[in-house]
Amino acid sequence: MEKNLTTGSVFRNIVGFSLPYLLAYFLQTLYGMADLFITGQFSGTADITAVSIGSQVMHMITVMIVGLAMGTTIAIGRAVGGQEREKASLAIGNSVTLFMGLSVVLTAVLLALVRPIVAVMSTPAEAVEGTVQYLIICFIGIPFITAYNIISSIFRGLGDSRSPMKFVAVACAANILLDYLFIGGMHLGPAGAALGTTLSQTLSVVVSLVMVTRQKTALTLGKASFRPRKDVLGSILRVGVPVALQDGFIQISFLLITVIANSRGLDDAAAVGIVEKVISFVFLVPSSMLSTVSALAAQNIGAGKYDRAAQTLRYAVGMCLGFGLVVGIVVQFTAGNIVALFDSTPGVVAAGSQYIRGYIWDCMFAGVHFSFSGYFCAYGRSGVSFLHNALSIVLIRIPGAYLMSLLFPETLLPMGCAAVAGSLLSVVVCLIAMAWLRRKGALDRPAAV
Repeated sequence: MEKNLTTGSVFRNIVGFSLPYLLAYFLQTLYGMADLFITGQFSGTADITAVSIGSQVMHMITVMIVGLAMGTTIAIGRAVGGQEREKASLAIGNSVTLFMGLSVVLTAVLLALVRPIVAVMSTPAEAVEGTVQYLIICFIGIPFITAYNIISSIFRGLGDSRSPMKFVAVACAANILLDYLFIGGMHLGPAGAALGTTLSQTLSVVVSLVMVTRQKTALTLGKASFRPRKDVLGSILRVGVPVALQDGFIQISFLLITVIANSRGLDDAAAVGIVEKVISFVFLVPSSMLSTVSALAAQNIGAGKYDRAAQTLRYAVGMCLGFGLVVGIVVQFTAGNIVALFDSTPGVVAAGSQYIRGYIWDCMFAGVHFSFSGYFCAYGRSGVSFLHNALSIVLIRIPGAYLMSLLFPETLLPMGCAAVAGSLLSVVVCLIAMAWLRRKGALDRPAAV
C-alpha cells in the first residue's frame, strides 16, 4: 500500500507510478463511454441524447471532485516523505470527513437543482425526462463516486498507483455487465445507464475498503484522525480548491468551444466532436503526468530532497515532449483515417482532418504545463496552476477559437491551432513562475501544507 518514492531511480519511479495510473485513466475513460455505447445499441436517439448530456454533467462534477482531492494526495505525500506518520494519518482521516460531508451537501443541492441544470444544458424536449432520470440516480450516487476518488487519492499520496487501477477495473467491468442487464435486458434506458454507473461505483468502493483492511501499513487511524482540524483541512483546501476551480473552468471552456463548432454546421460539429474524443484518449499520457509529478515530487519535498523533485519535473517534461512530437508527426499522415473510423462522410473527414492536424500539437505543450502544474501543486502553490490555465482559457483558447471560426469559415485548422497557442501561453507563464519562485528561494522552502 505505502511506497517510498524518495529513493532509487527517478525515471523508474515515474514509469512505475505513471503506467498503472495511465491504465486506470484509460479504463475510466472507457467506463465513461460504455453507457453511451450500450444505450445506442438498445435505445433511440432521445435516450442516447439524455445519457450524453447527463454524462457531460457528471463528468464535470467528477473532474472537480478529483481536482479537490489533489490536496489530499499532496498532504499525504509530503507527510509520508517526511516520515511524519501522525500527520499522514490526520490528512487521511480529515480528508474522509471533509469529502463525505461535502458529498452529502452536494447530493442535496444537485437533487434540488436537477431540472434547472437540464434546462441550462439546452436539452431537447424529447430527452428531458430521460436526462432528469439519469441525473437523479447519479446524483444519489455522488457519495460513492466521491468515496472512490478520495480513496484513490489517498493511495496515490502513499505512492501506490496500482490499487486505484484495480478499483477502476472492477467498476468498469461491473458497469458494462450492469448496463447490458438494465438497458438491454430490462429496457430501462437512461435510468438503467445511471443505475449501472452508480452500482458499479458502489461495488468499487466496497472492494477498495476490503483491500484497505487487508493491507498492512505503518499508519494508524483512530477516532482522532477523523475529527476535523482547521489546520489539516486548510492545508488540503489550499491546494485542492484552485485545482478544482481550474478543472471546472477547463470543462466549461470545452463546452463553449463545442457551441462555437456547432454554429458552423453539422459536418464541422460532428468533426469537432469526433476529434475531441480522439484527443481525450491521446491526452491520457500528458494528463497522467500531472498526478505522477505531484505524487512523486510531494514525497521528495516532504523528505527535503528538492533536487529529486526538480529531476522528476525534468524527466516528465522530456517524456511529454517526446511523446507529443511522435504523435503529432504520425497524425499528420493518418488524420483522415482516424476521423473516418467514426464517420466516413466526406465533409466530416475533411473538416476533422483539418482540426486534428492543428489540435494534436497541443498534446506536446499541454504535457509540459501539466507537469509544471503537478510540480507547483507539490510545493503547495496550486494557485500558479490555476493562474496559467485561467490566462490560457480567457486570453487565447475561447476568444481564439471564436475569432478563428469567424476569420476562417472554410477550415477548422486555425481553430485547432488556437488550442496550441493557449498551451504555449501556459508554458510561458509556468517558466516565468518557476524563475520567480527560484529567485525568491521558494523552491527550497515549500509553502505550508
